[in-house]
Amino acid sequence: MSCQFGRHDTDMWRELRKEQEKKTRANNSRLNIVAAFIFLLGFLAVWQLYKIQVNQHDLYSALASSQHQIYNKLRPERGQIFVNDRIMDSSETKLYPLATNKDYASLFAIPKDLADKKIAAENYYLVFKQKKIIEEVDKMFEEKDKNDLKNELNYVSSLDLKAEEKKAKKDEVNKRYQDRQKDSKWLEERKIEKELEIEKRKKIIVEEMINKLDKFNDPYESLEVKVDIPDLLTFYALMLTKEGSIITPEQLEFKEGRVRWLNPPQENNGNIAGEKVVDNIARIKGIDFTINRYRYYPEKEIGSHLMGFVSWANNGDGNGNYGLEEFFNDELRGQSGHIKSERAGSKSVMIVNDREYQKPISGEDLVLTVDRSVEFSVCQKLTEAAKKHEADSATAIVVEPKTGAIVAMCSYPEFDPNNYRDIEDIKYYNNPAIFYQYEPGSVFKVITMASAINEGKVTPDTTYNDEGKIMINGWPKPIRNSDFETHGPHGVVDMSTVLEFSLNTGAIFAMKQIGVTTFTDYVKKFGFGEKTGIELGPESGGDIRNLLREKVREVDAATASFGQGITSTPLQMVMAYAAVANGGILMKPYIVKEILHQDGTKVTVQPQQVRRVISEKTADLVKAMMVNVLEKGHTPKGQVKGYFVGGKTGTAQIADPSGGYYASRFNHTFIGIAPIDDPKFVILTKFENPKDVRFADSSAAPLFSDIADFLLKYYKIPKERE
Repeated sequence: MSCQFGRHDTDMWRELRKEQEKKTRANNSRLNIVAAFIFLLGFLAVWQLYKIQVNQHDLYSALASSQHQIYNKLRPERGQIFVNDRIMDSSETKLYPLATNKDYASLFAIPKDLADKKIAAENYYLVFKQKKIIEEVDKMFEEKDKNDLKNELNYVSSLDLKAEEKKAKKDEVNKRYQDRQKDSKWLEERKIEKELEIEKRKKIIVEEMINKLDKFNDPYESLEVKVDIPDLLTFYALMLTKEGSIITPEQLEFKEGRVRWLNPPQENNGNIAGEKVVDNIARIKGIDFTINRYRYYPEKEIGSHLMGFVSWANNGDGNGNYGLEEFFNDELRGQSGHIKSERAGSKSVMIVNDREYQKPISGEDLVLTVDRSVEFSVCQKLTEAAKKHEADSATAIVVEPKTGAIVAMCSYPEFDPNNYRDIEDIKYYNNPAIFYQYEPGSVFKVITMASAINEGKVTPDTTYNDEGKIMINGWPKPIRNSDFETHGPHGVVDMSTVLEFSLNTGAIFAMKQIGVTTFTDYVKKFGFGEKTGIELGPESGGDIRNLLREKVREVDAATASFGQGITSTPLQMVMAYAAVANGGILMKPYIVKEILHQDGTKVTVQPQQVRRVISEKTADLVKAMMVNVLEKGHTPKGQVKGYFVGGKTGTAQIADPSGGYYASRFNHTFIGIAPIDDPKFVILTKFENPKDVRFADSSAAPLFSDIADFLLKYYKIPKERE
């Protein structure tokens, strides 16, 4: 039997076959896409595994380890900084810390749990802000009165009146301002003004705190980061006080990291303010604190420029800034430790047997050459004098000339390193004794004279003819003596008279006798133009570039001879004088006497000679000339009753950054040696731009006398005369 296809059937078969081939090709395309997609996913998975297992192996190992391990960094105790503290009625001393460590509370609120936010805000103001606000308001009105007086006196000065009439009117203005301090009506009005200002500021602070605490479901708000424990107890007492039940800080104590009741009041069956008393712990709903250890400076502002301060990073590490804290940061900081252990099944359980513990190593302690009583007294006297003379800044340094040891060093204005963030201008962190360089003025004449005498070119008896002024080649104006307007020429005078009356022409004469090159060599030998190397952080080296040129201008050499046109730091100046006091040998200044290691060993710092600058004979001659400055010259206010002391003043114009010098702004400096025959101390006192006196003999010299008198009595140096 045979089958035959018709034409129609053949066409249908061909169409069916084509349709099947299309479906097959479509299926193959889909399979290829799926296969490619699967391959791509596989490749990405392999690449990711490579990244995790090879490239980021350490990261993911650490992350995995953190799920099973406990690791805590253990912060070391920062080393302390000690000074010597003399025991009463004894020559013995003990160590007293100027920088130590102390526990502080970080106070915070849990606003969602805090019942009365207004009470909390008002108590916060009373404890943490009220004292500061009162001080700020007092200072504001004090400054207002000073400015009012100054403006009125300036107005009188501007009037077209004779000098006698101006003086009479100024005396009248001053008397009126003084008399009103005794006027009860004026005092009452001022009291009301202050109270209104204080209340206005209080309202702002309280409202800001209420807004801070009045946040719905807020779990945390920081109140104060660094709270002293007595302030914490005061705040707790206020918060615990309820109507009819006054709580005082004396009823509370800080013990084992908590505020506790000494004798808890028995109210509401052992409950206080709705909180049950457990283990005598005083609790305030919505208020709590943590305890952290911070750097603490017991003397506050005293010695702040020596200490610097410690700032705290987020990881809890303290970092020294400025002063000794910065210079010895590595030694003081110590070495961190850690504790590392495996976790058990419960994350809160530590496997003790598999624990790794590295004990932190506390930092080394420093013992300074500074005496606590001397530092306190010098700083106090300096601050009082600076305020009296309305100086922009002031510095005092006391050094032992035979060793180079710093006995005291302080500057005004100081700052409280406990609250260093309160300082608006960071320039106040710098130590003016070593950081800021200035044109020292006539105190430099001692250096010029010592150089010329040591070269044998002049003696104290060498004379020259002083015409009161001198012309210098290449300079259009004559250089005058400071007293030219009032005294005129001095005529034929010797080198002792040059120092006694601070004659610029005499300093130029002495410099010319040895020549610029030799003079420059002595300037460098005395230590100018280079840092002293004292261990107190950033230090300036001064600027003597005018003397270091290949061809020094005559005017630069002339002005340098009396301390203008070159700059130095106060420490460089006092150390140069110390070289004279030390028989001509320059010592390296130092302030750290001992470094105490935690294992009980210590490193003692030895005095270090830098170089011999002048002969012992020259030093003795110059010291005798310095005595005459106080005994015969124009600086009797620098004398110290019962002792022979020597010194020299310097009143130097302050350079204007835009060029030239300010007409009425001066630096006042006095450097003295006490006593002169067997020098125990060299003392520098310096004021920047004092407002009430014209010359250093009325500002820096009396302060030297006051400090020297205290030192000679404190160290029981026998008197040399009545």
